[in-house]
Amino acid sequence: MKLTIHGAARQVTGSMHLLQVGQYKILIDCGLDYEKDHNVMVNEDFGFRPEEIDVVILTHAHIDHSGNLPTLVRLGFNGQILCTPPT
Repeated sequence: MKLTIHGAARQVTGSMHLLQVGQYKILIDCGLDYEKDHNVMVNEDFGFRPEEIDVVILTHAHIDHSGNLPTLVRLGFNGQILCTPPT
């Protein structure tokens, strides 16, 4: 098992964590990074290949946890997105 932090490190926005269990890849949150001094293009640089993600689990629907899902899909993700009914 391996956990890699891809967002919200040393900042508030852009929560994104990749959990790899064997060959299975689970993305926990896919947040939009909208920090004041960041270029919006940073949201297209995931640090992994979106088409290789098997499933996304959303902890909640705030934009800093879910706002980059459209980009993830546009760049090749086609798996399930799991969340609670309120989300």
